[in-house]
Amino acid sequence: MSLANSESDSPIRLLIVDDSAFVRFTLSRRLNEEPGLQVVGVARDGEEALALIPQLDPQVITLDVEMPRMDGLSTLRHIMAHYPRPVVMLSNLTSEGAQETIQALTWGAVDFIAKPAARANLEAILPEVVSKIRRAARARVQPGNFSRPEVPPVSTPPQKAQPRPLRGSDKVVVIGASTGGPRALNTLLPLLPPDLPAAVLIVQHMPAGFTRSLAERLDLSSHLIVKEAAPGDRLEAGRALLAPGGFHMTVNGQGGIALNQNPPVHGVRPALDVTLASVVQRFGAATIGVVLTGMGNDGSQGAALIRHSGGRVIAEDQSSCVVWGMPRSVIEAGLADEVVPLPQMAEAIARAVRAEEPLRG
Repeated sequence: MSLANSESDSPIRLLIVDDSAFVRFTLSRRLNEEPGLQVVGVARDGEEALALIPQLDPQVITLDVEMPRMDGLSTLRHIMAHYPRPVVMLSNLTSEGAQETIQALTWGAVDFIAKPAARANLEAILPEVVSKIRRAARARVQPGNFSRPEVPPVSTPPQKAQPRPLRGSDKVVVIGASTGGPRALNTLLPLLPPDLPAAVLIVQHMPAGFTRSLAERLDLSSHLIVKEAAPGDRLEAGRALLAPGGFHMTVNGQGGIALNQNPPVHGVRPALDVTLASVVQRFGAATIGVVLTGMGNDGSQGAALIRHSGGRVIAEDQSSCVVWGMPRSVIEAGLADEVVPLPQMAEAIARAVRAEEPLRG
């Protein structure tokens, strides 16, 4: 039985890169059964993949993280530097696998899929594989700049903020992202100043097991202290809390973090709309919503609540989005006070935070 219901006009050309013959065979057979998908080639490692890409010109590549000869991260660097196109990573559910996956996403991979521990369970993730390939085919990929050495020289760590309790004039910034989000956050967070008079909450659509690695990576490069949120964490200026995968993140009446596993909203958990509704209820006009790249319309309902309360909404411009879905839904609904490309987003957030009164675009 097909996993999709409709066939596109021209099939999406796929290259499957995996060191497992079983995975290559199973994915090739099942994906070729899908309307609108065509596996044009398979490769057992990165070296084979890089030789095939200019010959086959695939539109989307599925790329295993762990491979002999040339691993997934090294292969991804070459792809993004020389043959930029959407790449979906296949990652093992281990601590090391999570770290490598987050690295891949910040280097330009569009999405990732967690591989099951048992090969027999590969069929169970096929609907997710098909869905993410179709989404990836619509993504706008930015070429990578990997002219620097693969292992950068040791540099001075960023000056860290000193977290403090929120004051009456402080704001709460809620940043939401989905597809393309890890790379966008890796660009945005280091540009926020350590003395930003606001608490920062981050909602990145991501399953359990990966958000801790994302928070740790963001913390290394940011002036703010970034951590995966835990129940009881307090909102503080100088600290950014990232919603853990698999949990909705809310703020209670005392300004502390609460997590729940209520049903997904818009098909995702954590959902930006859940966090925004909670923050608006507690902080009203002091809420600043930031909607970055991503598929779907998560954030639109929360943006409407922010506008109604007198807060401010900033959306990422189409020009810098990997997928212009979430920002588009906010912009087309007339809910964005400001629309800016990613390189100018930190400045826009700082202006909104320091404004005595919410501005209107």
